Amino acid sequence: MERTVNELASRVPPPERVPFKDSFVYRYREQTVHQALVQKLARLVSGLHAASLLLEAGLVQEQAVIQRVLDELAEDVAFLAFPSIFGEQSPWHEVYLKAFYQEEFDANDESVSSSNRPMVKRQKIRAYIDKFASGLKGSSKNLDASRTVSKTYSGYVHGASPQIMDMYGGNPPKFYVRGMSGTIRQMEHRADLWNYFYRSIIAFGFAAKAFGDDELFEVIKSFSDHFQKATGEGFQSSQWEGI
Repeated sequence: MERTVNELASRVPPPERVPFKDSFVYRYREQTVHQALVQKLARLVSGLHAASLLLEAGLVQEQAVIQRVLDELAEDVAFLAFPSIFGEQSPWHEVYLKAFYQEEFDANDESVSSSNRPMVKRQKIRAYIDKFASGLKGSSKNLDASRTVSKTYSGYVHGASPQIMDMYGGNPPKFYVRGMSGTIRQMEHRADLWNYFYRSIIAFGFAAKAFGDDELFEVIKSFSDHFQKATGEGFQSSQWEGI
């Protein structure tokens, strides 16, 4: 996936130095959908690295927070890629790109942040994706699943009690505030992380199609098939079987 990010990045106009206050920042001047895809893929790979490091440290609550971010990144890739793949763009795509590229800070203003970012609601993004994933309107199995996953992991982001209580246990019981290495929770989250790797591979396949690269898509598809055989239908670590 890292190699693919760099390969696809080489196919779009590169970022340029843009003056900012007394220094500069790198920005994509053209602000195209393909440049947006490259950025989302880069963040997706970075997020997988972060989740893996947190897992190995036993910080599974924090890993789950990153996975909530990965959920949305994978959805964003599909949302951005599908118009190029299926030839059907929604009115929300232009709004999404405008918000995505909007600067957070005004170089000539000392305020903390700039104007509000007009974000496209997540339910609209998921509804657009689901139209191609589930078929006819009213078939919302994938939509319901993505909503359920999102709500579950939002509990880790916002610190809901049921998710926090996953940190509590042992003999005598206590809150594991330095991580949960060696516990069943770490094993559960290790198994769960494999699903995020699989879904990220699929997102890269969508991006390859959006770039019109069928050869790269076939390479990614072959890799995803190999991944599926290695992990089983649940796309989870084989360690799960030992729990």
